[in-house]
This record gives sequence, C-alpha cells and structure tokens, in this order.
Amino acid sequence: MILQKLALVSLRYPKAIIVVWTLFLIGFGLFAPKLPTVLKDHGLTPNGDHAQVERILSSDFHIPKDPVILLFEKNDSVSPDRFRQFIRQTLSSLQGVGGLSAIVSPLDREGMINGNFAYALLAFQQNAHEMKPVLEEIQRLLPNNREIAVNLTGKSVVQADVNRASRNDLGKAERIGIPAAFLILWLAFGGIVAALIPIVVGVIGVTGTMGMMYWLGTRIELSNFVLNVIPMVGLALSIDFALMLVSRFQEELSRESAVQALMTTMNTAGRAVLFSSVCVFLGLMGILFIPLPMFSSIAIGAMTVLTVSVGLTLTLVPALLCVLWPALRAKSKRLSRGEAGGIWYSLSLYVIRRPVRMGLLASFLLILCLLPLHKMTFTVPDATSLPQHYPSRIAFEAYQTHFSSRTSSPVTIVTQGKIRDFTKEDWLSALALVRRLNNDPSVQRVDKVLSGSRLLIRATLEGEPSSSQVRDWLRTWEQEGNSSALPFLLGGEAKYQQEVFDDIFHNLKYVLLFIFVSNYVVLFMAFRSLIIPLKTILMNLLSLGASFGVLAWIFDGGHLGMEPNRIAIMIPVFIFGLVFGISMDYGVFLLSRVFEVYQRTQNNRRAVLEGLTSISRMINSAAAIMIAVTVPFAFGEVVWVKQLGVGIAAAIFIDATIIRMVLVPSLLRMLGRWNWWAPGRFSKR
Repeated sequence: MILQKLALVSLRYPKAIIVVWTLFLIGFGLFAPKLPTVLKDHGLTPNGDHAQVERILSSDFHIPKDPVILLFEKNDSVSPDRFRQFIRQTLSSLQGVGGLSAIVSPLDREGMINGNFAYALLAFQQNAHEMKPVLEEIQRLLPNNREIAVNLTGKSVVQADVNRASRNDLGKAERIGIPAAFLILWLAFGGIVAALIPIVVGVIGVTGTMGMMYWLGTRIELSNFVLNVIPMVGLALSIDFALMLVSRFQEELSRESAVQALMTTMNTAGRAVLFSSVCVFLGLMGILFIPLPMFSSIAIGAMTVLTVSVGLTLTLVPALLCVLWPALRAKSKRLSRGEAGGIWYSLSLYVIRRPVRMGLLASFLLILCLLPLHKMTFTVPDATSLPQHYPSRIAFEAYQTHFSSRTSSPVTIVTQGKIRDFTKEDWLSALALVRRLNNDPSVQRVDKVLSGSRLLIRATLEGEPSSSQVRDWLRTWEQEGNSSALPFLLGGEAKYQQEVFDDIFHNLKYVLLFIFVSNYVVLFMAFRSLIIPLKTILMNLLSLGASFGVLAWIFDGGHLGMEPNRIAIMIPVFIFGLVFGISMDYGVFLLSRVFEVYQRTQNNRRAVLEGLTSISRMINSAAAIMIAVTVPFAFGEVVWVKQLGVGIAAAIFIDATIIRMVLVPSLLRMLGRWNWWAPGRFSKR
C-alpha cells in the first residue's frame, strides 16, 4: 500500500521530488568535506580496568598516556657523548611545542638507551585525534642530521598516518569504483541515461550522508572508520537498489505503458528493495550490541546511509523514471525476461536439470574455501597496519626490537590502600601478592614502585599480548583483584587487547542471535514460508564462511602479493554485519521473482527456472558493481582497509555466483513444494 502511494506521488509530483533531493544534496553536501574534522580516533577503546590504570599512572606516577615516542638512531661513527648531546639539544628544541606537558628523557632514566638506539617520551594535553598539527610542528623542529636519524612513533603518530593513508585509499577507491560501476551499468542497460540513474542516486546518498554525519559528529563520538565505510556501503547499496528498480522498469516498459510499468515495478522490485533493506538494517543494528565506540559509529553511519539510500530508491528513482521514460523505452528490450536460447535461460536450465550434481559441485567449492578458516588468527591493529616504508612503522619495529620483546607482555598492577597511607595489613597483602607473582610460572619478572597510598607493580608475562594464554592469565587475576584483601587493577597493552577481545567475542552471541531471529521474521513475513528464511540464512552463513576462508588464505598465508598479517579483530564483525544484510539483497531479489512466478503458476520447477532466468542479469550486474566499488580498497595502504575490501568482494562474488546462481536454485528444485510449506498451507506442485 505504501509503495503504491509512493508510486502515485512520483507520477504526480516528479519535479518536486527531484527538487527536494537536490536541496538535500546541496544542504548536506556542503558539509561532507568537513566530516574528517569531527572524527575521533579508531574507537577501539574499552572502558575497563586498563583505562582506569592509565588515568592513575598519569595522575599519581606522571607516566604519560599514549605518549609520542621519539626514536633516535646513530651511525657507528657517532660517539656516545655526541649522541647524548644531540638528544639533549633535540629535546630542548621541542620545549615550546603547544600542549607539551612532560618529556621523559633517556638521559635521565635508565634503560632508554641501547647501543645505537635511544628513545624519549613526549606527553601532550591533546587527545590522540587532535595531534595532527602538533606532530607536524614536531617534524618541522626536528634537526636534519645525516649521522643521527630521529623518527616519531606511538599510538597517536600511527593513528595520524592511518588516517592519512585511509583518506588516500578512499580517494583512490572512488576514482576507480564509480567509473567502473558506471561502465558495468552501461553494459547492462545499453544506454547512458539508465546507467546514470543509479550513479546519481549513489553519489547523492553518500555525499548527503557524510554531511549528516558531520553534524552528528559534533554531538557524539565518531570513529574515523566511518570515513571509509560510508562510501563503501553507501555506493554499493544505493547503486544496487536503484539498479533493481531501473532494470525492472525497463523490463515492464517493453510490454506496458509507463504508468503501469512504474506501478508494477514498485509492487515487485520496490517490495524486494524494502524487505532486503530491512534485513540489511537489522544486520547493522546487531553490531550495536558490541560496546565499543568503533562498532557503534560504523553501525550508525551505515544505517544512516542505508536509510538515505532506500529513501532515494523509493522516491527519487521513480520520479526520474517518470521524467526519463521515453529515453529508457528504446533500450527496454535489453532487460526483458530471458527467453529460450538466451544465455541466462540456458545456464538456468542447465542447473535446474541437474540439481543434485550442481548442488554437490557448489558444496565442494565452498568446502575448499572454508578449509583455511582454522588458520585464521586475530589481532588488534597497530603500526604494522601501515606499509613497511612508513617512518612511524619503521620506528615502531625498531623500538620493539631494541627496547621491548615480541614474546613477552608487560603488565601494570596498581594496588590501593584502605586509607591514605598503607597499613601493616596492606603491606602484608602487598608482599603476599608480589610473592605469588614471583611464584607464578607465567611471570618472568616482577618490579615494584611505591607512591603514596598506591603500590605500582610491573610484571612481565611469557607470551605476546594477543596470545590466548596471556588473556586467560589476565582474566584470572582480574577476578582475584576484585575480591582480594588488597584490591588491585591491571593495565598495560596486554590488558587493553584482552578487554577489546572480550568486548567483541563475549557479545558476539547477542549480535548473531539478534540478526538471525530478526532476519528470519522479516523473511517469513515476505514469503510466508518456514523453510525459505532458514535456507536463506544458511546460504548467507556459507558465503560468509567461505569469504573468511579466502581472507585467511590471502592474509594469514601471505598469498597474492599480500604481506602476511593477522586479521584485524574488527574486520570479521564488520564483514558479517555488512555482507549478511547485503547478501540478503540477492537472496530476496531472487526469491521474490521465484515466489512471484510460483504464486501465479503454482509450479515450482517453472518458478525456479523463470525466476532465475529473469533475475540472473540483474544479480550479476549488482554483484559486479558491488565488487567494483569494494575491490579498489584491497589495493589500499592500510592493512585493515585491504582486508575489508577483499573480504566484502570475496563474499559478494561467492554469494552471487556459487550460492545464488547454483546452490540456491539446486535446493529450490530439489525441495519442490516443501519450499513454500507453512502451518496450515501445503502448496501444490
């Protein structure tokens, strides 16, 4: 009913609708370039013991939070005295940098000089996302010496480089993706006008949403990840949705008047877009169950661009069709229903005649893709996300080599006395704690520092910070710290990573449960079947699992020219939330056509054949566009951006080919009338 009303409004007031969306583009588009100015850091910031310990270290022990690391490296020809003099002069020249609150010099603290290397820590009052101008000022002040190199690293420096590289990746992807999408549309439709409509819708949707997110970013914390996700998701969904309507309109225009063609398009393709968008929205909403700013930012940004895309598809696209239908009629025969002898009819008939054989072939290919899954390992992104030639990564790896250990994990333990000064009982409890730590086989070394009512204990654990044994140790001791006679808190990089892992994986079950149940309900409402929703969800899981296997093979194994890297911990969640919903597009588009024919003929074989034949071109064109928009990200500089692009592109390719074109039709054919079974209804074949 709503779709019919929207069609009637588009028929009566097409120019008014076009004007409204033009004003929307102008009004919000002016603020789109400002979006980067309101974005914060990455947003992987759990609000647990680690954050509390960082505040205590800063206030009570004057240990800076996320300091800038200044790494010095001299040639062998430089004497130690000259090296120290250079360090002193360099740090002295930085005293006037805005916001600088403290300098920890290697000349004043042991352990910060090691052979040809030394490092200093610079503490600033600014937050990490506000450090860009400060870092630029530091770079200008650093001396240029051929014998002694000085490089910056640290979380704020790495994040600034990641932000810059991500913007470069985004620009490259847009320059490649949009023209490629237009070319695919032009080939599919055979005309410039029809090809331009989805592109126009995509550009308006992304530009307008980025302007909207700018205003939202002035009020809430937004992760800088939204800068890449909004264009990727927005272009893909907007173009796909518009493609669905335009292709169906051209198909109907070949045999009906423009008015009737639009009404039919809205009742069929419009309905499919509406249901599939609800599935996508629910998939994104599920991400909100993970209590980290990164995930809430991504979910809000993607849901916003999705809402705008649906609004454009169901209002602006019909209005443009009303105005441009004479130009579209000339090309309408290109997208008419597949006929006997056509390539899509022949391929569909081949699958339908051999459902068991083709189903087994598809299953075999999916199993091959799933095999590398057991090798998939996860990590919290660090400087190794950047290309190897970036100075901040070079300095980070040199710092790790000479002043840290890749096989151990420093942990900070902060105790709190019952009163201002430690009592005798507190001292006994603290000594017992240190003794237990020394006797723990997982602890390599224990150091302690006293300050007022707090005791700072540093313990070094065996294993890297992201290892499962270190995370298990931290969880066990965190529980003990809450119930101990002398309560204590845990901090350090290992604790930070453990909290990130736990916030994601402990809440993942709620994400999955919400997505599965909500999507099942929506699909049941769409098709009035108990089997179809279950099968569609299962097919989505297969395509996602296969894409994760491909992702693990490429990055964990270092294939196809990629540097070997663990999978960034947030990437599978993003891919699942985005692709699970996007895959629903193709599932809903295909099943809608099959269901449409089945309702008319009550013949399952004919419904599968006609539905698959008529929708194959559209699904493959939509998938090609989605891949064209996401694949350029795979050639970016930041590893997690590459992983996101490869993961989404692989999932879409597998879903549109093996799943939708082979496995789903085979299962639909084999199940026959059971596809449409529901309590109280058993359809005839």
